[in-house]
Amino acid sequence: MRQPPKPAARAQKVSLLRYLRLFREDILSAQPARLYRAWMAEFRTPFFRSYLANDPALIDLVLKSRPDAFPKSTRIAEGLRPLLGNSVFLTNGATWKRQRRIIDPAFEGGRLKDTFPAMQAAAEAAARRLAAKAGGEPIEIEEEASFAAADIIFRTLFSIPIEHEIAREVFAKFRAHQRAQPILNLAAFVPLPRWLPRFHSRTARATAKEIRALITRLTEARAAEIAAGTAPDDLATKIMTTRDPVTGEGFSPEEMVDQVAIFFLAGHETSASALGWALWLLAAFPDWQAQVAAEAQAFPGSFSGLSTLKVTRDVFRETLRLYPPVPMMVRETTEPETFRERPVRPGAQVVLSPWHLHRHERLWARPDDFDPARWQSPEGKASARAAYMPFSAGPRVCTGAGFAMAEGVLLLTSLMKELSFEEVPGREPVPVAHLTVRAKDGIWLKVRRRG
Repeated sequence: MRQPPKPAARAQKVSLLRYLRLFREDILSAQPARLYRAWMAEFRTPFFRSYLANDPALIDLVLKSRPDAFPKSTRIAEGLRPLLGNSVFLTNGATWKRQRRIIDPAFEGGRLKDTFPAMQAAAEAAARRLAAKAGGEPIEIEEEASFAAADIIFRTLFSIPIEHEIAREVFAKFRAHQRAQPILNLAAFVPLPRWLPRFHSRTARATAKEIRALITRLTEARAAEIAAGTAPDDLATKIMTTRDPVTGEGFSPEEMVDQVAIFFLAGHETSASALGWALWLLAAFPDWQAQVAAEAQAFPGSFSGLSTLKVTRDVFRETLRLYPPVPMMVRETTEPETFRERPVRPGAQVVLSPWHLHRHERLWARPDDFDPARWQSPEGKASARAAYMPFSAGPRVCTGAGFAMAEGVLLLTSLMKELSFEEVPGREPVPVAHLTVRAKDGIWLKVRRRG
């Protein structure tokens, strides 16, 4: 049976300098093959020790049982700080809890239903844009997926389409920022004093500043609309008018800019990654594409109708298993620990890797196969309970997980209803990971209108 592409693992032993170079080029191929079977692996450098944890019991300890003892690593935050500031993605402790108390109500229960019309409008617009280019010529799908995901974020957050002047400019600047700023810089590996500059590139600093200035314009305009009583009932209005039930305070203007930056980063970049890989998988496995297309034809176009898209949902789940947008998460020990009978000092990095966990040879049957049917089998469901976390888990689970699942399924349905996708011979994508899992040279597909 054909298996989807997987990056080649590095040699078992390499020098620290070689490892850092490999890691900067691609997080995935920098790792040895044994991590797909290991319950835990230790990595030592002169500056810190890290432990990659695949043991489900250890993952539960870090994410669910004692999450406050394992805050997010401040080292990894260094590369993201210029753009994301003090956003919920980077904070810990009381600050993070306060931020989540304000943000979470915007994504609860009925709020997802309220955002559905805007989400559907963006999905239909994506289908129209791609249909206009359909004709059998190769199309780079990741770029189309990025545009569609950004459109959904702007429509649901600020009630503006991607064609809006500021929205389009944010999108363009963000792509420039991605190319200029790797997720890891020197401070991720070497402990630097707080006063020492972080050596971000000039382009990375400039684009981050420009993006934040554009977001500031959006949030200031929304604040004025709220004051005038004319603000639309979208996610930005909900978040900006929510008060922390403990302190009674809302977000300051600066804090709101931080949060919008991470909403755009997490809600656009990760969704685009998942959609691109899902479309390639359906092109590579046409029998599954036919099933998704059949569901799309019968979809009533309503929020309640999302529950009928069972095959499409399983295809999207399987895509997130094989190509989790965020391949690794890093936590930090704050006190002495014992991991699998091994003492661990405070300050150690704990790496939780959805990429390795989702393909773990001891936890999944045929881990490298594309098999959406596994989600309906007892064996597959048991594996998922133990080893599936594309949105993290525990108190720090992504607040937009439900949003992302609805978005992914709806986008696939809208595109498959009118369009078919085929592979381009000789252009199988190669997965690489920097901030998210993308294809090294893009994902190229032939797109045709359905007859």
